[in-house]
Amino acid sequence: MTALSSQPGAQTGAGTTSAIPRDVVDEEVDEWLESWEGLVNERGTLRASEIMEALRRRASTHSVSQPKVTTTDYVNTIPADQEPEYPGDERIERKYRKWLRWNAAMLVHRAQRPEISVGGHISTYAGAATLYEIGFNNFFRGQDHPGGGDQVFFQGHASPGMYSRAFLEGRLTAEQLDGFRQEASKAPNGLSSYPHPRLMPEFWQFPTVSMGLGPINAIYQAQMNRYLHNRGIKDTADQRVWAFLGDGEMDEPESRGALQLAANEGLDNLTFVVNCNLQRLDGPVRGNGKIVQELEAVFTGAGWNVIKVLWGREWDSLLAADRTGELVRIMNETLDGDYQTFKAESGGFIRDNFFGRSPVTKSLVENLSDDDIWNLKRGGHDYHKVYAAYQHAVNTQGKPTVVLVQTVKGYGLGTSFESRNATHQMKKFTAADIKVFRDRMDIPISDKVIDSDPYAVPYYHPGFESEEIQYMLEKRRQLGGFLPNRKPERSSATLPAVSDKAFAQTKKGSGQQQAATTMAFVRLLKDLMREKGVGQRIVPIIPDEARTFGIDAFFPTAKIYNPNGQNYLAVDRELFLSYKEAATGQLLHVGINEAGAAAGFTAAGTSYSTHGEPMIPIYVFYSMFGFQRTGDAFWAAADQMTRGFIIGATAGRTTLTGEGLQHADGHSPVLAATNPAMRIYDPAFGYEIGHIMRDGLHRMYGEHDLGDDARNVMYYITVYNEPMLQPPEPENVDVDGILRGIHRVAEATLGSGPKAQLLASGVAVPWALEARALLAQEWGIDAAVWSVTSWAELRRDALACEEEKLTNFEAEPRVPYVTQRLGAEPGPIVATSDFESTQPDLLRPFLKQDFATLGADGFGFSDTRAAARRHFKIDAHSMVVRTLQLLADRGEIERWVPVEAAKRYRLNDVNAGTSGAAGGDS
Repeated sequence: MTALSSQPGAQTGAGTTSAIPRDVVDEEVDEWLESWEGLVNERGTLRASEIMEALRRRASTHSVSQPKVTTTDYVNTIPADQEPEYPGDERIERKYRKWLRWNAAMLVHRAQRPEISVGGHISTYAGAATLYEIGFNNFFRGQDHPGGGDQVFFQGHASPGMYSRAFLEGRLTAEQLDGFRQEASKAPNGLSSYPHPRLMPEFWQFPTVSMGLGPINAIYQAQMNRYLHNRGIKDTADQRVWAFLGDGEMDEPESRGALQLAANEGLDNLTFVVNCNLQRLDGPVRGNGKIVQELEAVFTGAGWNVIKVLWGREWDSLLAADRTGELVRIMNETLDGDYQTFKAESGGFIRDNFFGRSPVTKSLVENLSDDDIWNLKRGGHDYHKVYAAYQHAVNTQGKPTVVLVQTVKGYGLGTSFESRNATHQMKKFTAADIKVFRDRMDIPISDKVIDSDPYAVPYYHPGFESEEIQYMLEKRRQLGGFLPNRKPERSSATLPAVSDKAFAQTKKGSGQQQAATTMAFVRLLKDLMREKGVGQRIVPIIPDEARTFGIDAFFPTAKIYNPNGQNYLAVDRELFLSYKEAATGQLLHVGINEAGAAAGFTAAGTSYSTHGEPMIPIYVFYSMFGFQRTGDAFWAAADQMTRGFIIGATAGRTTLTGEGLQHADGHSPVLAATNPAMRIYDPAFGYEIGHIMRDGLHRMYGEHDLGDDARNVMYYITVYNEPMLQPPEPENVDVDGILRGIHRVAEATLGSGPKAQLLASGVAVPWALEARALLAQEWGIDAAVWSVTSWAELRRDALACEEEKLTNFEAEPRVPYVTQRLGAEPGPIVATSDFESTQPDLLRPFLKQDFATLGADGFGFSDTRAAARRHFKIDAHSMVVRTLQLLADRGEIERWVPVEAAKRYRLNDVNAGTSGAAGGDS
């Protein structure tokens, strides 16, 4: 193989000019560089950038290769000569920013009194105060702004700073600050540890401290703003989403996993601000690397506008004097671990170990004292630099922006805190630390006050008539009100009641045609979407399984939301059910992306609060890929008081069994039951689904006086893909029982002989009906069958009765609903479902009868439905044998009877199973 020439103008194998690095003097190159320097000096960096871009385009037309640049030098993106003038009074703002830092630190410190010691975080806000104050004073628009206001996702660990600002604004009292992390013991003056809207519904709007969820939820919030706008529901053109994030947090998969969505949809209404203090909870984020450069490459590759704010204005003259590029080279090569160490040492240490790496850079600072070097600030602590970045972000069109801001964790707190590995866990000061911090913040508190009780050092407020407080309040007035802020009055926003017509089909049943409950649900959804005043508010959310669920029928009419429309020629354009995208589309088709679906669900389900526009998200997930994969997101959705429907489609451990272990969902309702905001239903028939959906629409969106707690719920409903004859709704159907969790679907009819009660839910109800027939016909046992629409709701009601008994111990105890319905019923109880035995076993403590639970415990596998059900011993014949065993144990039948039944039914032979239709694929 012939080596490529290293001479100028060498050609690569691809026929493009090779860019060869030069280490030798080249007069032609030197002339070009001299000309370039003249351009920059005379015309400025902006004109130089324009010419550079023109040259880049022309080089491409001549096939001249160019470096594939995903990262730029470790300097500020915006040159000093392009920075806009700062519009505020920096002197005043600096003054009250010091008060904010003081009060935020004292709020946490005072909560560490030995008899309290509830924890907290001081250093995050200390290092990020400037990032927030530039926003509060110039950019963040409140909800009373004519444009509707911005949505701000505050970094969870910075919550003390937001409380501190609310204190200066007069929204929180000193007594409330002293209630930090003491929400019950200091009620009604307690403050939540982090942003928790459910705990402080008039203050916080977005929960963020489950790290990683803030970034993805912010992206989908920005998408929802555009969705509402494009569909004509609300004008959101003047609203922006801000997300304040940590550089360590960006390692969470959800933090980076949806970046391409924001770029693909051109969400220029979105700004990420990543606080790059180079530290995570235990130590450096990238001690041996450079997290800012890594994130720049990631965001650039994803299509974002990237702005780096690394160095304060004190560095500008040094960089301007660096004619050789040595300073930039050292900035590029210095590792994050070293940058962290520098700010934990001294100016002299930085002189020797940073500037001393080159004679050129050492000479740059020879006229600076060690104190001058120490005061060379990081960019995130400079008002001018941060303002310039934010201004550039809000003026960027066509793509989202990320601002990567270098800061010092614990900035201003003193050498015990600043840049230390343990600073995240440091929650209190010594008296000496307080005095140093007091002096730095110019707080008029004496040594005597501090020494008298270091845990009672007071907060500082100059009075509302002070120039600084009046300035602060006027800034917020101009921007549309205080933040963070949540308007509780929006919680009672309602939608029109749904007509009876929408539910008529579910009541009819399927006649002679078999239909799975999934199909019954989809037919109901179609009718609901036609309802005037309600239909346009429904937001179907599908993670790439619409055809599995039959929702592809909505593609041609409701259309798939895409702000760019459909600019390609669809391959199925001639088909009746063609794939159609539109900027006004109603369906949120998020792709293979359950995390994105949960984030979109949250954004839509809280639109009543964020926008005053109630939307009805209906998220249909496949198999176990909802609660198992995104349970944390649903917990955050509950915290944010999301409203909507979550449909667990292709549910059950044996109903989708052809798909195998990873698709055999036997536990989602069990996981969902741990979420207090979930109302969980496992209906068997279409008419049950109809009543549950109607109840959900009324509870979450209807006219009633049940209060916000009743509204702030999510309905989780399982549906199955197994076809069956859907029965019509009985004339005297027990609607109350369906909604509260149990109703009888078949009476005991023999009138004599041993009795039994068969409980089942979802797809298992037909097995129970089959077992009832076998018990009567072959063994003379008189059994009733109950459809348990919600094991979880029955248990919650029973536990509530026990709690009431403990709390109101003098009152007459209330009887649990499940006990009211089953407590006096004769015979043993056998319960089954297509889920783990944990689910039906939820009722055992509240029933005195002999109680047997059948469950699909363990891992699923691929086989026929009948074989899988026989394997797990949850089918009709297993119910029969277990019922006979309980009756034999009670002495009501002979011992040989269950043995004979087990042999007759070949109970241990999976090939003898008959419960269930053929199939089991998706």
